[in-house]
Amino acid sequence: MVSYNSPSQIHLLVITILVIITTLLTPITTNISSLPWSILSNDNFAGKLTTASSSVESASTDFGHITRVFPSAVLNPSSVQDITDLIKLSFDSQSSFPLAARGHGHCHRGQAAAKDGVVVNMRSMVNRDRGIKVSRTGLYVDVDSAWLWIEVLNKTLELGLTPVSWTDYLYLTVGGTLSNGGISGQTFRYGPQISNVLEMDVITGKGEIATCSKDMNSDLFYAALGGLGQFGIITRARIKLELAPKRAKWLRFLYTDFSKFTRDQERLISETDGLHFLEGSVMLDHGSPDNWRSTYYPPSDHMRIASMVKQHGVIYCLEVVKYCDETSQHSVDEEMEELSDSLNYVRGFMYEKDATYMDFLNRVRTGELKLKSKGQWDVPHPWLNLFVPKSQISKFDYGVLKGIILRNNITTGPLLVYPMNRKK
Repeated sequence: MVSYNSPSQIHLLVITILVIITTLLTPITTNISSLPWSILSNDNFAGKLTTASSSVESASTDFGHITRVFPSAVLNPSSVQDITDLIKLSFDSQSSFPLAARGHGHCHRGQAAAKDGVVVNMRSMVNRDRGIKVSRTGLYVDVDSAWLWIEVLNKTLELGLTPVSWTDYLYLTVGGTLSNGGISGQTFRYGPQISNVLEMDVITGKGEIATCSKDMNSDLFYAALGGLGQFGIITRARIKLELAPKRAKWLRFLYTDFSKFTRDQERLISETDGLHFLEGSVMLDHGSPDNWRSTYYPPSDHMRIASMVKQHGVIYCLEVVKYCDETSQHSVDEEMEELSDSLNYVRGFMYEKDATYMDFLNRVRTGELKLKSKGQWDVPHPWLNLFVPKSQISKFDYGVLKGIILRNNITTGPLLVYPMNRKK
């Protein structure tokens, strides 16, 4: 991620590098002897704690496909009590063992791994009859942390409500993103997902369950949010909701001048009642435009865009969204037309799309399914996120985007550059 510095603004560049890496895969070897016998023989874990090679193999790698870290066992809990029992055994044991909670496995460098320990498969607790409770009067949803955000969205939309802050990809667990941050193009306006939590239930390192919020057990609350799972395991979160819009007015603008691109971004996020979503991306002269982002542009324009990329080496895309419903559709159309007139993009390279709110939020799913059909999804995913101060953003473009990545043809993966308000 790239960012720039002012008292109120910070610019974010998310660099996602998708490349194939040759790795030496370690054979499956589990060290069961590293676990106290009290765990393996405990009746409470019968049928839930497994050392089967298939389970250990699955828990040894993640979305990054870069590291392989083998646990000794995997716990498939049916309740929070199973997790507290396990943690208490480790805490009380003379030979404690590593523990890690694993949601949907979308870490990149083995952060949800537990070498010679126990990985807790949080998704095994998902119960279709419970776990998501929506309060329309309180404008919040109580969610068991093992649920995916797409599942939460489907449930809240039934009552015309929605969380306000998202990641670009919705097939992540609530507990997983709240342990990290949860950043996307809404962050400039609403803050990351961890800024939109009212309270949580957390299992501490002693195996105790604590309810926490900004006013109750606040040290634990702020430590667990974004704490990478090192201060406890989140089991429930209360997320703020608002009325859900129906549609998304979705515009993309292409730039060849980085300074014009960033100035427009900064102005747009400073407007108090403006856009609901803003991101930016980088398009490099790395051959054919037929990659996962080519679906964003009409096929008839692919060669025209490719020609501009070839001419300049790198161009930039500003992506903005304004939500609306039937009553506000016309006024939003007018607002977005005025906005496009005020921007400094290359004329003739503006692309407009109307989408449902759900289709917009779930937009990455289409690309995922396309890559899976080609066998290109389950490959190594090196992934780098950086906050860069505003004062250095132009140097980052010159030295990194153009000086390193473009010149050395490092990646054809997505590179995102977008601003955030520091006060959020």
